Amino acid sequence: MNTLDANIRDTKTKGELSSLRDNGNVPAIIYGGEAQNEKVAISKKLLKSLIEKENFLSNIITLNVDGKTQNVLPKEIKYDIITDEPIHVDFLRVVPGVNIKIEVPVKFINHESSPGLKRGGVLNIVRRKVELKCPSEKIPENLVIDLDGIDIGESFKISSVTLDEEVQPTIQGRDFVIATLAAPTVMKEPEKPAEAEAAEGEEGTAGAEAAPTDGDKPAAEGDKKEGEDKKPAEEKK
Repeated sequence: MNTLDANIRDTKTKGELSSLRDNGNVPAIIYGGEAQNEKVAISKKLLKSLIEKENFLSNIITLNVDGKTQNVLPKEIKYDIITDEPIHVDFLRVVPGVNIKIEVPVKFINHESSPGLKRGGVLNIVRRKVELKCPSEKIPENLVIDLDGIDIGESFKISSVTLDEEVQPTIQGRDFVIATLAAPTVMKEPEKPAEAEAAEGEEGTAGAEAAPTDGDKPAAEGDKKEGEDKKPAEEKK
């Protein structure tokens, strides 16, 4: 579990928030549970290093707020529309026993053991994340799908994923598809019949014979080759 230091902030105006950001910090709020909302500030540098890691919004983080720790779940990040830098974060308190909704990433393993992939099949991923409803202490890190032995034409549905009995997908009533292993999408161009190839070759030969180049053009009747009517100087009188 990642840990992030935070400090209580008492910013009330836009100017104070701008000053906070100019000093390399990002304002954030902690909400949820029976405790009051807390306004905090966190290091932008440390925050960005966590955001760059995979699945930031799906992992619980331990916030160290002025020496007091609490587990939170990042729920929303706001970015500057010009610089694309984070400018605000919402954290939801993780209260044991309370169900929350969270998107959990899907992880595929054993690609090298799939005969379908070896034969050129394509893994079409319909859902890279699945929204779940579960107790905060039972959030799965990811949903694992094993490709071992999977051939072309097979599909993976939510029913094929093993979940704790307290972990349920928010989509109920249908066994939705997560991914399929499809046939190759690139098709080879059909070969031309042998007769067609022979006909094309004959046309090319006939065309070459019918259209000689300028250098091979036969002399017209009455035309003389260059130098034909020129006599040596001594024969002129």
